[in-house]
Amino acid sequence: MKILVADKFEKSGLDGLKAIGAEVLYEPDLKDEALALQLAETESVVLIVRSTKVTGTMILGSKLSVIVRAGAGYNTIDVAAASQQGVLVTNCPGKNSQAVAELAFGLIIACDRHIPDNVSQLRAGMWNKKGFSVAKGLYGRTLGLIGMGKISQEMIPRARAFGMNVIAYSRWMTPDIAAALGIGRAGTPEDLARMSDAVSIHVSLNPETRGLIGASFLEEMKTGAIFVNTSRAEVVDQPALLKAVKGKGIIAGLDVFEGEPAGGEGAYDGELQTAENVYCTHHIGASTDQAQEAIAAETVRIVREYKLTGVVPNVVNISRAELATHLLVVRHLDKVGVLAHILSILRDEGASVQEMENIILGGAKAAIAQITVDKEPSADALKLIKQNPNVFDASIFAISK
Repeated sequence: MKILVADKFEKSGLDGLKAIGAEVLYEPDLKDEALALQLAETESVVLIVRSTKVTGTMILGSKLSVIVRAGAGYNTIDVAAASQQGVLVTNCPGKNSQAVAELAFGLIIACDRHIPDNVSQLRAGMWNKKGFSVAKGLYGRTLGLIGMGKISQEMIPRARAFGMNVIAYSRWMTPDIAAALGIGRAGTPEDLARMSDAVSIHVSLNPETRGLIGASFLEEMKTGAIFVNTSRAEVVDQPALLKAVKGKGIIAGLDVFEGEPAGGEGAYDGELQTAENVYCTHHIGASTDQAQEAIAAETVRIVREYKLTGVVPNVVNISRAELATHLLVVRHLDKVGVLAHILSILRDEGASVQEMENIILGGAKAAIAQITVDKEPSADALKLIKQNPNVFDASIFAISK
């Protein structure tokens, strides 16, 4: 198996790929036409990238069978073109969740205490204790989370450590799940905006989330509230955000924004460079040693599984979610055999599982399984699931199309 790694990648990952018997070509600076040419010439079957863009032209002229995004998102890859050419696209979800949550919370604190301006003025020889002694503080405030994936789940204990209340908006989060997580649930993004003293965005980029945060959301935010985005720039209407910063005193902390350079270094002269009360970092949310080592290990696992079995974990362009009609939510003890019990009942029902996520709650004693299926399980099936002594409760919800 010939693998082309066309981005910066940890040595542990390169060593791991070589250890499974793959031929590894490490060329982290390849971009655009040079990458397309190298794919065609080397006839690599696996491509590993981080921020490097992978276009349809590159895929068409290659022998690729798998593209691995060594990170959580995959919006830099032309997934549609890959699907048309029979190329599987996979990623490493959840491996950088802690790192991104740490930065997001750091931005919240930086916004509240205006830390970047403090540092900048002191370096310029200015002492302005009077001007900076106006922070609202975080204790007792409300943090609103848009999305309830792994990063948002990491935000919850960090917010609690600072004495904050937490509410969230997620298309899939039921009242039961919110209650189990010990957080509030907003019915709409605008409801969340009205209730929050700080908002943090944690959603992937897709057609439904593109432009999700626009003028209507920002108009509902409290005057002087904090807005943090560490997900994707395209989720937020940047002109509307800048208007809210100027008109409502919103303080923004952004790790992603329009016009950011694509590579590791470059020039930036966009509007955010000098915008007051906007603090930007260099798209570094996942850039910790811990996160990158975890992503490298997951990348090796993906390639190993593919090499040994032909099965690719975490594939993003094989989705049957559109066939799902119902969501089964099971609250249970985190014990071996519970999920197998549930899945065996669904199998006997003839209900095909479309997607499944098992959320382990704090303390690792209880969990919530969210399982989408293509038909409604019968009342008898639900009863059988509940009869398991390790199941607290089970509920079924119709999915609105």
